[in-house]
Amino acid sequence: MNDANMAPANLDRLQRLSFDYFVHETNPDNGLVLDKTEKGSPASIAAVGLAMSAYPVAVERGFMTRGEAIRRTVATLRFFRDSDQNAQGDATGYKGFYYHFLDMKSGRRSGQCELSTIDTAFLIAGMLTAAAYFGDAHNIEALAEELYARVDWKWALDNGPTLTHGWLPETGFLKYRWEGYNEAMILYLLALGSATHAIAPENYTAWTATYQWRKVGEDEYLHSGPLFTHQISHIWVDFRGIQDAYMRARGIDYFENSRRATYIQQQYAIRNPNQFTGYGATSWGITASDGPGEKTRHVDGRERKFLGYAARGVPDGPDDGTLAPWAAVSSLPFAPEIVLPTLRHFEDIELHKQNAYGFKATFNPTFSDSSNPSHFWVSPLHFGLNQGPVVLMIENYRSGLLWRIMRKCPQLSAGLRLAGFTRY
Repeated sequence: MNDANMAPANLDRLQRLSFDYFVHETNPDNGLVLDKTEKGSPASIAAVGLAMSAYPVAVERGFMTRGEAIRRTVATLRFFRDSDQNAQGDATGYKGFYYHFLDMKSGRRSGQCELSTIDTAFLIAGMLTAAAYFGDAHNIEALAEELYARVDWKWALDNGPTLTHGWLPETGFLKYRWEGYNEAMILYLLALGSATHAIAPENYTAWTATYQWRKVGEDEYLHSGPLFTHQISHIWVDFRGIQDAYMRARGIDYFENSRRATYIQQQYAIRNPNQFTGYGATSWGITASDGPGEKTRHVDGRERKFLGYAARGVPDGPDDGTLAPWAAVSSLPFAPEIVLPTLRHFEDIELHKQNAYGFKATFNPTFSDSSNPSHFWVSPLHFGLNQGPVVLMIENYRSGLLWRIMRKCPQLSAGLRLAGFTRY
């Protein structure tokens, strides 16, 4: 990747400001990271995993000293090692998994949230990134391996062929399973690579059997609606030139699939079938994101229904005119030729002005002030799950750092091998 190409979109500044979320929204005593910048917000374990993955980037880019990054990493690992693991509803986790949201200070379960398989996977991926980058410094590698080894991935199958979404101490396993192509690739790879509680290759095959191959416009691809689902596993895995059985049968790899998904997003915005304001070749990014709220308005003589936080997607929706700049940024490695002009557009409409953490999380030009259409809805919040991919995918575009780090991760390599990934 050529850094000369980044200048128009000011990637240096965007990456640094996006990383600042993890500087200022983290409890330094336990490493927990706020889910979002809303008063009273709990920590998100997914955000913690992204923070731990971002610390090596911060060291390499001079955003943080190596000593501070190690201190934060060790505090995080020690907290999770020593946290309360039991079947009661007020613990931090159970069976090596952790609750989706935790109290920022005590680290115990927040509200009635689930023990989350996917968010635990993001957390463990961050721990393994730290282990691969920092090695034996302050026992980081041993701590990360200890925490990975105690995750009982096999238990999370609940005697079924695919992994469940999670578990509640009050009622047991959730009824939903990780089926259909989505962000769960990293979950399945880590579950396969475990030396202690691994799932079987047959479970991975059962997952890929639920995939949906689709044609959208002129493009065929492995479908998943929200754009982030085509990105987040790619934070840690360079899928260029490797294929599992499913992709060998289709003649492409997952990296190419994400490139196609990115173009499908842009083409959808150009077609703009629902005639939302502000969509176009340099204004796209439809994904799971914050929104204006559950409201109905009449806009230009048409009734519009708007949503709050929702799993927006292309081409089937839901779509209420809300765009997420971070989702476009996170496709930089796949299609910089269309992402960089999009970032310049987002800068032109000032989504980064007077903003501590880079671009605003989401905006909706259709949800505007009728007396002044240029005053449209912009999310007042930032989310850790948004900030991390911006930092990490900019870096993979610029240098491939995360991909190089994780090639040294034996657990992830084992998962890829057992999933059947081979070179072309």
